Formats: sequence, structure tokens, C-alpha cells
Amino acid sequence: MFTGIITGVGRISDVQPLGGDASHGNRLSIATPAHYLDDVGPGDSIAINGACMTVTAFDAARGTFTVDVSAESLSKTAGLDAVGPVNLEKALRANDRLGGHLVSGHVDGIGHVTHFAPVGESWDLKIDVPADLAKFLAYKGSITVNGVSLTVNTVTDHASEQAAGCEIGINLIPHTIENTALGHLKPGGTVNLEIDLIARYVERMLTRP
Repeated sequence: MFTGIITGVGRISDVQPLGGDASHGNRLSIATPAHYLDDVGPGDSIAINGACMTVTAFDAARGTFTVDVSAESLSKTAGLDAVGPVNLEKALRANDRLGGHLVSGHVDGIGHVTHFAPVGESWDLKIDVPADLAKFLAYKGSITVNGVSLTVNTVTDHASEQAAGCEIGINLIPHTIENTALGHLKPGGTVNLEIDLIARYVERMLTRP
């Protein structure tokens, strides 16, 4: 379990295929900030761009760790197949503050960035959300974008049946830009989305006969 409060910005430094075809996943090597791995051991969970992964090996002195990402996980996520910056969050401890919202680290879908531009001191981010996730999003509700707990400022449903999802608008304050990898987003890019756990359970209760 996580909170969506990023504890470090790392970088996928190496991607190695675990096999010769699409049925195999990748082994990622990830560089972290100084001392980030001081309290980490093999088998610990770290969310990478919002996707919960298991540490398979680590080198605390060099500040690197490795994870194996299955083909299934690669097919359901974005940004875990290439070198680049990533958001990191260690698993929530029982005595930690819940600064964001409850996050499982299981990516529900992939969104597409439609707009990302500065507005005053902040940044305006708009994301196109798939139809199967659109019903879980609400004004001032929570969503996780690449592992970051964020507040939805606007929800615009698409009118056409061909695009039955929605577009959400999010305001990113300077602190978020400076302390996460979201500042690297660009229109046309993809992001990992996780809906609010509470919304998931409410939908189940309302639809079950």
C-alpha cells in the first residue's frame, strides 16, 4: 500500500529483456537519490511510476536496485520499458502519515496527455482517460498519475461514442513539478492511472444485484 506522495525521483538506467519474445518481461536497473536505499532490502515493494514492483537486488552504496517487470505488467503500464526518469515511493508503514490518499500500486489504465503548459506559477495538466475509468472520476476527487496523488479540478465527458471516456484537468503546483518526474510530461505522452479505492468499492456496491 502507498500514499501517492513521491519519496524520490529515480532513473531507469538500463533495460534488459528477460527473453527473446513478447511473452517475456524486462529487468530494470534503477538509479536512486543518495541514501534512498538505506532502509531497503530484497523483497521490499517500491512503486515505480505508480506500479508496485518487488526489489530483486540492490546496491545501497551505488544507490541502484533492480526489478523484474512481467510481460503482463508491461502491457498494462507506461514508462517501464525505456531509460528515463521515474517517480519512486516506498511502501507505506503502519505508523506513516497518510499525506495523499490510499494507493494500491496497481495501475488501472493508461491515460494520454493532451495538454501540459504553465499557468502563472503552476502548470495545467490535461489527460484523456479511457472509458472504463471515466465513471470513477469526479470534481475534487483523487487520482494517481504516475504514482502521484493528485486532485481532479475538471472532468469533461466526451460526447461521441467513439471517444466515450473523459478529459480531466489537474493543477500542478511548483513543489510537485520540482519533486516528481511529472515535469517531464509532454502532450502526446502516456501516463499510468490508478483510480481512488473508495470509488472502486462504491461502484461495486451499487452495481451488484
